[in-house]
Amino acid sequence: MATLTRRQISETLDPLGWRLIHGAALAHVAVASLAAAAEAAAVAVTAAGTGGNGHLSVELHSDRLLLRLQSAVTGTVSEADLHLAQTVTEALGRRSLVTSPGDAAAAPQSMEIAIDALDIPLVQPFWRAVTGYVDEPGAPEPDAALIDPLGRGPEIWFQQMDAPRVQRNRIHLDVTVAPELAQPRIDAALAAGGTLLSAARAPAFWVLADAEGNEVCVCTWQGRD
Repeated sequence: MATLTRRQISETLDPLGWRLIHGAALAHVAVASLAAAAEAAAVAVTAAGTGGNGHLSVELHSDRLLLRLQSAVTGTVSEADLHLAQTVTEALGRRSLVTSPGDAAAAPQSMEIAIDALDIPLVQPFWRAVTGYVDEPGAPEPDAALIDPLGRGPEIWFQQMDAPRVQRNRIHLDVTVAPELAQPRIDAALAAGGTLLSAARAPAFWVLADAEGNEVCVCTWQGRD
């Protein structure tokens, strides 16, 4: 099966109200109560059927249902996930429930922790042990990141270094958002006292720093295919 490009995935997801965020398809469904979120989750899970196993996960809140689609085998959005997004969206729509990319209160995003390392195989086992994380599926060593087996915490990945970087922090955050939210997020960070260090790799990512030089990357799927 041919690997889908990020653009192909996004072109299918966006009209459905889903967004591609760091290898997963995310959508929000606004509800009026926790009980309503549970009912919406039941609709989504029933629509997905057995095909949802290893692909669909749901998270319930009193004001929204969060839906996530990703292949547990490959750690990517597959053709099956795109089909499930269509099926689940249509089933929810028949109940007047709308899939959307979130709102100002909670945008679809993911968080990663990036660790600079001279010897990734040397330090990776420590972080695997201390966090209780597992290897990212489908990625070869040493490129595999570490992930929370229940998807609760941020992914940890390791950036290969050729020499120590004593002039900057060696751990930074990557915040991946939908493309339309990148510039507003950057503008908000700059207004809050941050500095734009580099836009050389935009729109894949922008590098920002706080007032003391601690770095963060604002990332999107764009510019990576």
